[in-house]
Amino acid sequence: MSSQTLLTDEFRELSARLGLDPLLVQGAGGNTSVKKGDVMWVKASGTQLSNAKEQDIFVKVDRNIAKAEAFGNGKGDCLGAVLEPTVGLRPSIETTFHAVLEYSYVMHTHSVMTLVHAISPEGRQSLKEKLSGLPFAMVPYAKPGLPLTNEILRCVEPDTQIIILQNHGLICCGQSIKEVSDLIFTVEERLYMPPRKVSAVQPDDEPDARFQWSDFSWLAKNSRYCSWLVQGSYYPDHVVFLGPALPLHDNDNNPPVIMKEGVGILLRKDAGPSQQAMLRCLAEILQRIPLEWTLEPIGEKAESELLNWDAEKYRQSLAARK
Repeated sequence: MSSQTLLTDEFRELSARLGLDPLLVQGAGGNTSVKKGDVMWVKASGTQLSNAKEQDIFVKVDRNIAKAEAFGNGKGDCLGAVLEPTVGLRPSIETTFHAVLEYSYVMHTHSVMTLVHAISPEGRQSLKEKLSGLPFAMVPYAKPGLPLTNEILRCVEPDTQIIILQNHGLICCGQSIKEVSDLIFTVEERLYMPPRKVSAVQPDDEPDARFQWSDFSWLAKNSRYCSWLVQGSYYPDHVVFLGPALPLHDNDNNPPVIMKEGVGILLRKDAGPSQQAMLRCLAEILQRIPLEWTLEPIGEKAESELLNWDAEKYRQSLAARK
């Protein structure tokens, strides 16, 4: 089997299926990989899983080099592992964990149902009960890239196939497409939380000409939601595409989203698709979390690390072109 034939129709189809579901992947988030021997194909940074069937979004890497970087021999960006550099794609910032997990297929999503549970201590306890009997492990929050890979290596066992990333998402592993697909949708079914009913009535106030009222303005009309929204950011892609927490006023950073407490959510008219997708993700999560649960943001230090990270600035620049 040539390395190119690892990119089978069923691998591309499952990758695209995940990318097309906003409850599983938002914008350029998430990544999938397939490996055999020394070769691994992994989603390229800044590309979208939803395009997996129509576009060449995967980059070919030397798995041994990527594993060596995971274990400290390199920066962890896996740029030196790329086997066809002329293609011009950079491996996902999370390539190292794909390389070290000993399964043919590794699929990482930013599952809303997982995040509902994984950003809350009460949610994590509930998750443990709901996933009882499945081969899962829970990994504390760590910055994507090498720090996350190190945490995964510390927490997983050889038979772990489901990895819950606190304040981040879900990883499922398998030796076949069917196996990994079944695991993903079993987790989704067990963790499913129905959304609460919300009001779709838009604010009467006329917004600044640079903004429009978001369809998720109901978030600002609930005091519990408001307290969560200003408390901090709960997962990496929120910080990357929306900035830390939700600001209450416009500022020099030109935030794409502003919360007017008690009134609505302002969305900048030039907000890109990834920014809009992340606002929807936030709404989907908060609409499902029990109001009595406690939420734990990633913290200002973690936010600063993401905002000043070259790898994420690269991903932002690609998203801005779409």
